[in-house]
Amino acid sequence: MTTPVHTEKRELISGVFSSQEVKKVGTGTTTRRSIQKAFWFCQEQDDGQFEVQPLNVNYVPSGPKKKVSREQFLASFSPEPELYVTSVFPKMREVNKTLARAERHRANGELYSAEMEFGNALKVDEENIRANFGLGITYLERGETNKADNIFERLVKLEAAFDHEHKHLFNEFGINLRKNGMIDQALTYYERALELSPHDENLLHNLARAYLEKKDLDKALDFLLRSLDMNPTIESSIKFLLWLVSKKMVPEEKKASVAAMLQKIKQAAAGGAATAKAPAPDGAQAAPAAAQGAPAGAQGASAAGGISAQAAPASGPGSGPAAAGNPAQGAASATPRGAGQISFGAPTPEGK
Repeated sequence: MTTPVHTEKRELISGVFSSQEVKKVGTGTTTRRSIQKAFWFCQEQDDGQFEVQPLNVNYVPSGPKKKVSREQFLASFSPEPELYVTSVFPKMREVNKTLARAERHRANGELYSAEMEFGNALKVDEENIRANFGLGITYLERGETNKADNIFERLVKLEAAFDHEHKHLFNEFGINLRKNGMIDQALTYYERALELSPHDENLLHNLARAYLEKKDLDKALDFLLRSLDMNPTIESSIKFLLWLVSKKMVPEEKKASVAAMLQKIKQAAAGGAATAKAPAPDGAQAAPAAAQGAPAGAQGASAAGGISAQAAPASGPGSGPAAAGNPAQGAASATPRGAGQISFGAPTPEGK
């Protein structure tokens, strides 16, 4: 009889490490070798790779992160436990406490106290994403668009600002840019995010909303149709399209594309309803149809706008197959399609 072997899951490595690089300094007979030492905050990932981030002069992890293989990490990085205990951990804890105070002040409407605390965090780590977003949103809530613009210029250069972990801050900052009339900045901001996450339907919706405010209806419709082409059950984009149709704002040259999309929405909703009626496995309750009622709305609005979904061409812009099993997503509850991909909550057509 074989006794089963139980192995406990190993704790992932995390801490401060150093690396060394030998460089030549000078030329000719004055050439000499110089050893440069760098310190990193390193975290082992579930896939076996290591995410490493440099420490700044204040011994706080700051700046862009990169991934290295396990083999490269073990060969090139040396542990620095004493530095972590005496300098890095206390500084990281201090920054996190400062940010927590700042965010409490902002939540309570104490915007000047929030500004001071976010500023204190940035003195220790000028690239801290939470602090930059928090300070930018604080300025926007006070209507200080010039100061907010300075933060905006800094954020669009920081790739880490568009990481999935900062999704909610990203969305709040973008909406506040738009509500403060900073439409060009909002467009630049969303387009920068689109470079890093080109397949996010909610981000495309946000671009459509911003272009509508800029009174560029052609681009607004283009981005809106792209959003729905990726996910024809996304509720906020469906409402946006039906609103444009009901207001008779669809240009003549785009009516065929809109009609095709309305047909696609109808088909996706019918597919969702059929799925909801099917028995769920293992006794689980079937989810309700995500976009049930969208076809009726689509038919009513299309008739009001002189667009016939029934007469939609079999092929054309926005007429690809519906995404199977993709539930409708609410304005603030969208989830990413893949690891590390950004997903941004989308405002309604009314901007709420």
